[in-house]
Amino acid sequence: MTALDLTPPDQRGEVRLERLEEGGRHWPLGRIFALGASLAALFAVTVVILGGVSLWRLSETRVALLDSAGPALIAAQQLSGSLLNQETGVRGYDLGRRPEFLQPYQDGRVGEDAMIAELRRLTAGGRLPGLDAQIDAVEQAAQNWRTQYAGAVLTGPPGASDPELGRALFDQVRTKVQALLADVQARREAARHGIESASTFLLVVGVAIAALLASFLVAAAIGLRRGIIRPISDLATQVREVVSEDATRSVRAGGPREIVGLGADVEAMRQHILRDLDEAQATNRRLDEQAQELERSNRDLEQFAYVASHDLQEPLRKVSSFCQLLQRRYGGKLDERADQYIEFAVDGASRMQRLINDLLAFSRVGRTTENFVSVDLGELAATAAAQLESTREEAAGEIVIGELPVVSGDRALLQALLVNLLGNGLKFHRTDVPPVVRLECRRDGDFWEITVSDNGIGIEPEYSDKVFVIFQRLHGRDVYPGTGIGLALAKKIVEFHGGRIGLVETPGPGAAVRFTLPVPPEETHE
Repeated sequence: MTALDLTPPDQRGEVRLERLEEGGRHWPLGRIFALGASLAALFAVTVVILGGVSLWRLSETRVALLDSAGPALIAAQQLSGSLLNQETGVRGYDLGRRPEFLQPYQDGRVGEDAMIAELRRLTAGGRLPGLDAQIDAVEQAAQNWRTQYAGAVLTGPPGASDPELGRALFDQVRTKVQALLADVQARREAARHGIESASTFLLVVGVAIAALLASFLVAAAIGLRRGIIRPISDLATQVREVVSEDATRSVRAGGPREIVGLGADVEAMRQHILRDLDEAQATNRRLDEQAQELERSNRDLEQFAYVASHDLQEPLRKVSSFCQLLQRRYGGKLDERADQYIEFAVDGASRMQRLINDLLAFSRVGRTTENFVSVDLGELAATAAAQLESTREEAAGEIVIGELPVVSGDRALLQALLVNLLGNGLKFHRTDVPPVVRLECRRDGDFWEITVSDNGIGIEPEYSDKVFVIFQRLHGRDVYPGTGIGLALAKKIVEFHGGRIGLVETPGPGAAVRFTLPVPPEETHE
């Protein structure tokens, strides 16, 4: 609204004359422009310096979290799991004295060495000061446990070791590992807080820059007001009101055609910005919801893994061990029904242990792609066939492996995939028909198509999707053993590697599972 001029008419000429005389004492327009340019240059330099410092701080804290503290926490957690696998394997071997019980121990040793090496790499160069001592303590405690207990179990006669000594020594290992985990977690939290602090600082700098920019614009508008005609002044006023107060207010300009056109362009820009802002807000809301859901899912998964590996396996191992002791000590000494009950208990405990291990394997797939390396599928297939040799001999079957490529992926997961599919081909065979399992490959564009076919009982087409769902079984446990997780695990492994998996039709009896894996980029370019 324009202020009313209440000056009497006979005095307006004098006031106007006084203003003209006063204007001679003001700076000329050139000097004002020079001052404005100098202030703009100073403002730009300030913005560059503050923005650079803010981004540098944010980058440093991000590197500390993503390249040091975060990977160190993952490595420490995997180190804990490897040590627990060793203890599990040694305890199982001490109870059953069966060589296959040592597999978790051997895998745990390999995992421990790998994670120790990874932690050493992360602490190199002083990126995680003070962590080497924690790692040394864990290594020393683990070595003491192996030297004083595990070695006696593995090399000595049954009963030569002291379980209480082993439990006490491994409690020391747990204590050191928990201290290491707590230290790394604290470092990760410190790095995360550092990112939050850097982000806050960047936000404050942005607000300060915006405030300085707004102040500069307001000052420039006030200084240039006398040199701008009224229609442009009105348009600028409306624009500032839209920017600072109400973005939903329409902008309408009067005056010449050019100014009307400029007002229309500003209005179109305002509407476009509002649409983009609405879309951005909707997208941010969806991203926030997905992030919260992902965070909740990760927490549930971690909690499940913890419960499965600690709260379930420990009592289950006790139940299984004591049932086996009952079976060995009292088998044949009680009536037939008692022997049958004991056998049911042993079988149930074993199936539950297999189910928990399969669930753990299923939950661990897809955590990280850091273990992706070049993998020769031919070597993995030969290893998988050797792992299934006892099953193949028992069924008098045959495994035929064709020429397989080199792909990029996680070696352990791909080997588990091949063992699973080849094992299914041997397991689901027809009565009195020796199983023949074939592993073949061909290239289709940027993907390798790998087919595992057999001459077994086959799968009906209506179950082609059901077999890849977790816990879905087409046969009873008394007919074919298993947990119903195998093909679901295979599907998760293949999709984690960027491929697809499904059933394909076969001309004769049996089933064929085909999955794809991406061709490595260097071969794609060729």
